[in-house]
Amino acid sequence: MRKTAALPVAMVATVALLAACSGGGDTTSSAEPTSGDGAGAGTSLTVWVDENREPAVAAAAEAFEESTGVTVELVQKNFEDIRADFLAQVPTGEGPDITVGAHDWLGSLIVNGVVDSIDLADVEDDFEPVAVEAFTYDGQLYGLPYALESIALVRNTALAPDPAPATFDEMVAAGRAAGTKLPFVINTNGTTGDGYNYYPLQTSFGAPVFVQEEDGSYTNEIGMGGEAGHAFATWLGQNGMAGTGVFSTDWTDEIARQEFADGNAPFAITGPWAITGFEEAGVDFAVEPIPSAGGQTAAPFVGVQGFFLSAQSDNALLAQDFLVNYLSTPEAQRALHDADPRVPALLQVAEDVSSDPVVGGFVAQVKNGTPMPSIPEMADVWDHWNAAEAAIISGSADPVAAWDKMLADIQASIGG
Repeated sequence: MRKTAALPVAMVATVALLAACSGGGDTTSSAEPTSGDGAGAGTSLTVWVDENREPAVAAAAEAFEESTGVTVELVQKNFEDIRADFLAQVPTGEGPDITVGAHDWLGSLIVNGVVDSIDLADVEDDFEPVAVEAFTYDGQLYGLPYALESIALVRNTALAPDPAPATFDEMVAAGRAAGTKLPFVINTNGTTGDGYNYYPLQTSFGAPVFVQEEDGSYTNEIGMGGEAGHAFATWLGQNGMAGTGVFSTDWTDEIARQEFADGNAPFAITGPWAITGFEEAGVDFAVEPIPSAGGQTAAPFVGVQGFFLSAQSDNALLAQDFLVNYLSTPEAQRALHDADPRVPALLQVAEDVSSDPVVGGFVAQVKNGTPMPSIPEMADVWDHWNAAEAAIISGSADPVAAWDKMLADIQASIGG
């Protein structure tokens, strides 16, 4: 197995050519396992991976090489560069066979014709359903998931010793009873607004951003209009700065996290990225599912990390064999978790690591979540959505009028 350090964009084409895996070849997605037959001798695969996950992928690659005779070239890249480089290089025949990536890239990858579908066959049911949904587009699966991430409720156990109540209002009441400066904090992203962090509260009113098909694929039909959307907007205004003051546009992610770390709020909605700071601050805390505000399950967005198969791979069958039979194993998935700790997508590994109460708390929340939409139309949602929520929370706009204007602006943007 060859390893290549992070390279400038201009040099990646040379690496791919040397790996002999470029060009527009067979893009068949149904791989027959080649394990043990040496059928891949003399061929090679190129895999793009970032620094954190490279050692875990390397272990699976070594096993694959021993079994098949295929040489695996690992090209280490900055994760922030992978999406743009993959979009630019695959159409020229100079990209990798496989790349690590995030599921919400999928819409643009499909529109640009750079990613191929895969078939997990008998192992599909071994993964969290939301992880499979995330990589599903128009009924086709386009990636091997390995990790999930979502926000959850974090509770200061010294200030609020009892498990979080089932409803948001009861949680706020418990927060006020704690006698702290604030009952609760959440990232509002200041006056910009943040639909991402408020989304589980919105979904508890039955107002999803887009309508989903039964297999989890998103349509481009806006789902947050009508009575459910109005109910959420009204509730948001009632609890904003002109109402109960539970929400504030004074809060950014940094401010909200600091208030919780300083013991000024017993509850926070935040993500795993905040956990290290809370531990360093000496806070004793628990991670729990977000309480419902509107009567339905609070379903946050779930981001899923995984691996994509290039639509221009000359060795698509071998690449799928590597994905399905080597990177999907409990050993490989556990190694990926250990290298980059997130909620594992493979059920067995998620169960194994859930003995850690923090991880277990995020696992429980992920099971209630919904994939971040990967359709191209999602890019037209954020600015209108964030601005409407900020205006409602600040009290500068009528909730229903602001919500309806947001819906109209989004519909105009997506061309419906």
